[in-house]
Amino acid sequence: MIPVQGVTDQTIAVLGLGRSGKATAAALQAGGAQVVVWDDGQEARAQAEAEGLEVRDLTRDDAWTGIATLITSPGIPHLYPNPNPVIAKALEKGIPVDNDIGLFFRSFATRDWDEFDTMPRVITVTGSNGKSTTTALIHHILQSVGRPTQMGGNIGTGVLSLDPAHDGEVVVIELSSYQTDLARALTPDVAVFTNLSPDHLDRHGGPGGYFAAKRRLFSEGGPDRCVIGVDEVEGRYLANQMGQGPGDDRVIRVSSGQKLDGFGWAVFAKKGFLSEYRKGRQVASLDLREIGGLPGAHNHQNACAAYAACRAVGIAPRDIETAFHSFAGLPHRSQTVRELNGVRYVNDSKATNIDAAEQALHAFKRIRWIAGGLGKDGGIAALQDHLGEVVKAYLIGHSARDFALQLGDTPHEVVDTMEAAVARAHAEAEPGETVLLAPAAASFDQYPNFEKRGEHFAAIVNAL
Repeated sequence: MIPVQGVTDQTIAVLGLGRSGKATAAALQAGGAQVVVWDDGQEARAQAEAEGLEVRDLTRDDAWTGIATLITSPGIPHLYPNPNPVIAKALEKGIPVDNDIGLFFRSFATRDWDEFDTMPRVITVTGSNGKSTTTALIHHILQSVGRPTQMGGNIGTGVLSLDPAHDGEVVVIELSSYQTDLARALTPDVAVFTNLSPDHLDRHGGPGGYFAAKRRLFSEGGPDRCVIGVDEVEGRYLANQMGQGPGDDRVIRVSSGQKLDGFGWAVFAKKGFLSEYRKGRQVASLDLREIGGLPGAHNHQNACAAYAACRAVGIAPRDIETAFHSFAGLPHRSQTVRELNGVRYVNDSKATNIDAAEQALHAFKRIRWIAGGLGKDGGIAALQDHLGEVVKAYLIGHSARDFALQLGDTPHEVVDTMEAAVARAHAEAEPGETVLLAPAAASFDQYPNFEKRGEHFAAIVNAL
């Protein structure tokens, strides 16, 4: 646990009692704060009381006496589409609102660091797609070369549940737009931006607000190095904003598909090969094509981002390449579940939006595509030009029939359930084909989250 600094004898309110809320309450108490908590759910409040926490109804005006700060869980809206009523009261009263990320960045460095030979460093990763894989890959590389490292944030351990830093440690943190949007302190040493595609637009008031939430990590965080994917205009804009010209090597531009040789520092993948350029000259190259845990161009972009971040903390190219080969990939992200009778079964349940599904559809050949769930605005119409490798689609969930209307001449079948989709694809698949779960939709019609959807798919496949 990382005790929160600067809160001794203050009364701090915590809104939301999920994993991060409970960890925040404990870290605040460890830092000497008096903590009061509130959750909209009665069961969560009862559990908090049973654990000895003071539950205070923050929907009441008289509950705010003496409260210095409100700490909110990331899933609770603080601005769009409407602030949670408790947050709205804090805003009206002028009480600062923060989250666990802000507390982490103001509390991670301690006086113990004066005794360290090598200062700990923090690498943060944000973006729309690929941030979990990139985060896990950076962490894996650090482990492979023997660097002390921890991983947390939006993946794995909550930031305040991490251990205090060790000498020379590198902490790798995945950050969502919900987390970067509100944090009052953001001070990473290396910040990574993978890419941007429309997502969470209601929460951020549109695409501009969504990008602005990501951008805060760079513009307000002031990292020593910025690793920025420049395959979209937002990334190019961000790289332009953070650098003092094309030769500024504090910005490492990253791409999958375009050559970047006119900049101070760049890493790109083209035709399956990763290249690192410094001041217009190639300084390293490695082959990504046979790395099983990183299939497809989208994972090659993730590899470039992870490579650049690790180079920024002094890891040698060949050590990174060796670590790439031992990376198994993350569950639910282009994860090969099994090969059976010459057919590959791939779980990409995390492909909950159009852009992620598009990347998956370009990563494999001769695809039997399982798609559907709770569709997002526009359905899958935008994928019309990316279905060339789809032999047949098997459509499940709430939006199955809407998706069917958007598939045009692509062979498809509405099967409704995962069991039926896997059974039909298994019966019809031929050697050399891939049965791919890439839903292009949320999971909440049939599953509590994308992980449970992916686990169900894997369980059915493993039982074939």
